[in-house]
Amino acid sequence: MIDFLRISAYNITIKVGKESIIMRETRILEFKETITNTFLKTVSAFSNYNGGTILFGVDDDGNVKGLSDVKQACLDIENKINDSISPQPNYTLEIQNDDQTIKLTVKGGLQKPYLYKAKAYKRNDTATIEVDTLEFSRLVLEGKNISFEELPCKDQKLSFEILHRKLKENIQIEMFNLDTLKTLNLYDNVNGFNNIAGLLADENHFPGIDIVKFGENISIIQKRVTFEYISVLDAYEKALAVFRDYYQYEVIKGVERKIIEKIPEAVFREAIANALIHRVWDIDSHIRVSLFDDRIEIVSPGGLPVGITAEEYLSGKLSVLRNRNLANVFYRLRLVEILGTGIIRIKQLYAESLRKPDFEVSENAIKIVLPIFETNVNLTEDEKVIYKFLSKTMLKPISEIAPYVPFGKSKTTQLLKTMGEKGVVAVEGKGRGTKYIIK
Repeated sequence: MIDFLRISAYNITIKVGKESIIMRETRILEFKETITNTFLKTVSAFSNYNGGTILFGVDDDGNVKGLSDVKQACLDIENKINDSISPQPNYTLEIQNDDQTIKLTVKGGLQKPYLYKAKAYKRNDTATIEVDTLEFSRLVLEGKNISFEELPCKDQKLSFEILHRKLKENIQIEMFNLDTLKTLNLYDNVNGFNNIAGLLADENHFPGIDIVKFGENISIIQKRVTFEYISVLDAYEKALAVFRDYYQYEVIKGVERKIIEKIPEAVFREAIANALIHRVWDIDSHIRVSLFDDRIEIVSPGGLPVGITAEEYLSGKLSVLRNRNLANVFYRLRLVEILGTGIIRIKQLYAESLRKPDFEVSENAIKIVLPIFETNVNLTEDEKVIYKFLSKTMLKPISEIAPYVPFGKSKTTQLLKTMGEKGVVAVEGKGRGTKYIIK
């Protein structure tokens, strides 16, 4: 639990129990040694997004310099904000008398965009930059409490044969008419079809899914197919068909046929549905699916929705649906288990695998890596740790393995030798030239 914010003579610290953590400038924290108009851009940025704090009287390195007249400085800050930012942002000013500094706390606002000299700003790591035209449009919509999925679709001549078929097959809905579309929040009498209706229509203007199957390396492309300008339901099914071609095969024993899955289909279904539901659709960019012999990588355009951190997203503690009506259709069609639990379910499906999925979140994209599903009950817990850093396609020397495992070089080498004796790892070369690969 954080006890208090303290400014020392050399840096900014937070007191947590008996420990102090040095503070540096971040996306939500900025230092200003003096009061110049540049801080107003940051006020705009904090108001437009998730809020933040500006500490005045502190230089860029976190050294406290103090202000000569904190009361007058506080008044100057207040006047500058009130005169320069429109609409009026939600903020508080707090004088730190011990250090002659001022703490400005800005909250994320509801009346977006918040403008400074007719421009809107955002934080890019520790810098404040002007938003582009697309981002500005999003802020305007957010300020009006309108989402992209609710906007009228630019094409109003839409057909829904695929949606009709899916409703009939999956939940036995025979009747399909305009009332059905209204129930699914795809149509209203004032605006007609919205963008989610466009995404579900048989033909549309939206990007889709770009799938590439690589060979031994990314320079070798064995197959490439793009599913675009079609219903997201159709793109979803076509992506599944490609997946089955490369990650499923049949084993025949006598009269029995058994489907073997290199990667569980349920995992891929969840990942593709998650990418379609949560992506940003106003970006003209495809969901990119890269197929490798040992993994699948899925990159979805657009970062996390406002109001959720990467930690919250990856832990599954909090889920914010960017395209709620699209997610609802997928849920009704039983293409996803429970709304907002995609990451949790993917992790659960890999619970028994030696290799776990990986998730990367950036400002403009979300990446999911699905490794080949592998179990080996013959491995010890220490051997399982090493196994995760080995490859099926690339020979690795001890120098590329030992730094990433919590063992010494000697123990790592011995464990690898044992795994070789068990037939899990192949050993090639001798002495310093010894390399290891998963069999």
